[in-house]
Amino acid sequence: MQTRKLRLWVAIVALGLPALGVVVFPLAFAIHVADAPRRQSAISFVDRSGLPLGMILPPDGARASSVALTRISPTFLQAIVATEDARFYQHHGVDPLAAMRALRQLFESGRAQSGASTITMQLARMRYNIPPTWSGKAREAWLAMRIENGSTKAQILEAYANRLPMGGNLYGVESAARAYFGTAAGDLDLAQAALLAAIPNDPVRLNPRIHWQLLVARQHYVLQRMLAARYISPAQAKTAFAEELHLTDPVRGSIAAPQLLFALAARAPTNVAQIQTTLDRPLQRFVEAQLQSVLRALASRNVRQAAAIVLDNASGNVLAYAGSADYFDVQNGGQNDGVQALRQPGSALKPFLYELALEGGDLLPNTILADVPTTYAVSGGQLYAPADYNNAYAGPVRVRVALANSLNVPAVRVLSQVGTERFLERLRELGFSHLNKSAQYYGLGLTLGGGEVSLWELAHAYLTLARHGSAIPLQTMLEPSTPVPMQVGSSQLWLLVTDMLSDSRARARSFGASSILDLPFKTAVKTGTSSDFRDTWTVGFSSAYTVGVWVGNFNGAPMRHVSGVTGAAPLWNRILLHLHEAREAATFEQPPGFVRLPICATTGWRPDRNCPAVVSEYLFPSELARYAHPKPAPLSRDYDEWLAMQKTPASAAGEVRILFPHQADTFVLNAAPPEAIRLAPLQAIQFQVRTLAHEGVTWRLNGRYLAATSGPSLMWALRAGRWRLDVTTARRRDSVSFSVVAGRPHIRRGFSM
Repeated sequence: MQTRKLRLWVAIVALGLPALGVVVFPLAFAIHVADAPRRQSAISFVDRSGLPLGMILPPDGARASSVALTRISPTFLQAIVATEDARFYQHHGVDPLAAMRALRQLFESGRAQSGASTITMQLARMRYNIPPTWSGKAREAWLAMRIENGSTKAQILEAYANRLPMGGNLYGVESAARAYFGTAAGDLDLAQAALLAAIPNDPVRLNPRIHWQLLVARQHYVLQRMLAARYISPAQAKTAFAEELHLTDPVRGSIAAPQLLFALAARAPTNVAQIQTTLDRPLQRFVEAQLQSVLRALASRNVRQAAAIVLDNASGNVLAYAGSADYFDVQNGGQNDGVQALRQPGSALKPFLYELALEGGDLLPNTILADVPTTYAVSGGQLYAPADYNNAYAGPVRVRVALANSLNVPAVRVLSQVGTERFLERLRELGFSHLNKSAQYYGLGLTLGGGEVSLWELAHAYLTLARHGSAIPLQTMLEPSTPVPMQVGSSQLWLLVTDMLSDSRARARSFGASSILDLPFKTAVKTGTSSDFRDTWTVGFSSAYTVGVWVGNFNGAPMRHVSGVTGAAPLWNRILLHLHEAREAATFEQPPGFVRLPICATTGWRPDRNCPAVVSEYLFPSELARYAHPKPAPLSRDYDEWLAMQKTPASAAGEVRILFPHQADTFVLNAAPPEAIRLAPLQAIQFQVRTLAHEGVTWRLNGRYLAATSGPSLMWALRAGRWRLDVTTARRRDSVSFSVVAGRPHIRRGFSM
């Protein structure tokens, strides 16, 4: 009897312990799916309104995007439950009824017709990469019970929906919804949800881009399962099945602003699934299309690439960002980022120089600048002679005209007064961080584009100009907080510079009376062209938007005579016109604290009867007394060479001016070897004078009569000595002193190159 009882207890323990283990072990070692680390997922990007822009893949190339259960369409969740595990909410990881049904089908038909895998078992298989074997099935069941004991049904369903294989390299309903329909998982309608819920049954055979008809047949099955589960009505099922679905373009249409998205993805925190950018997708598409259109028009002039950026003036938000015309154009370096690339800006930095000069008192708004041939001594014993784009000179010009027409010589003259060090410091305040070399390195060429900047930096600086010196950082991701602005320079003077850049009449000399820079509404704009036509720029703004454009070649190849106004300006023009199709542009605010008065275009002060042209200009109130009583001031000697090039009289007042030689000039009379004297040309200079047309001129040298002419010039053979040249007309006279020294004979022996 005792032996029988002992055997009974042994049998109970032998059978009970495993059974107890099956119950107790899952409880003791429960799996919490909410705490499980997610696989490195792709980052999906949306624009400011939530429209999809594209998705950046993780290094393994899998497109997986995890979202919360609340951001998944309830219709999709119903479809996946009805199709994959109808008793999901009744079982605890393993469904005995489904298992029995699967066994019966196996015995009756001799082959497996259903796997009896619950959603929780499938999740275990996906998470732990379990092979599809009988032993694997047992492991799935075991892990499923542990998952059910440690997680809620909602947590299990969320983890499952975010891991589902959805064809190709797609994982999760969010990545599939965006890749196939260009929408978020939360916005799927019934037809879309049923189609996506059909894919996990066989992601290879039911890939929507390869086997569409097979997938549609499976979609019908999903709808029938949802109908059987009473999730939908027969009418809803019929309507959904009849709905015509269209897949998005899988290649070029799947990503906008790729250079920006890749940069944001590289800086994104770990496990960020979605980033909302400041971009406006319709505007982004428009800008990209216009880049390609403009490049097609310029292709014959060796123009291959372009870049553009659009900013909101109020917030600093980046509304459009096109790093190249076509990211997939490998031949022309399309994957480079023209917004961030460093290039020479040409004349695009000049507005910042003029504001600084006005701020420091180096200029007045009515200052007259000399656009005349000028030479500067630079380091290394070299000479620097800036020239304007058309190799012509305008003579006396107002600050407004010099800036609006982008005249080089006046700008270099202003920089020589301001100082390169001061200007470089101001540019760095404006955000030009890549101008990191010394002032001596850049020299006077800095204002003509002697340094390298990016389109990002340039547009940012013009945004500050548009905001009257109130600088804010550029934003590419929507932020709840507003950045704190920093004031750079004088708001009053930024408004004055804006007024100059928006003056279409002032820039007519270089760009014409009606150019592509002139829009139906007020804009302030500046172009730039680097040396050898390698880079062309147009940057400007309306009251609401700032637009920056670069056109050129990423490999540095020069274009064929394409300037800022012919290369970048057409694109700038199209973008700003598009921006204001539905939003009227406000006029610019008038610069405060000035008085606008008529001035003489050649003196800058109150016109008199000898003034050749009268214009209107802003004046500081402190200059009104000087304006009321201007002192006559003839053109300085800086203008002599320019005056000699003109075909019109110097002034209606009959002013006489010796233009050549200059005061204190020294000439060297070269001595040649005796055998070369008869071959040497006559060494002579041409005296030049400026006076009224056809007025007689008497020439004297050292007080002795030399000649009388009716023209403005006289040839004179050089003779060693100190000389004083006097010229007289009927009413005026002028004189200069110069010298001629004898040089030594130069005999070079050996060979020469």
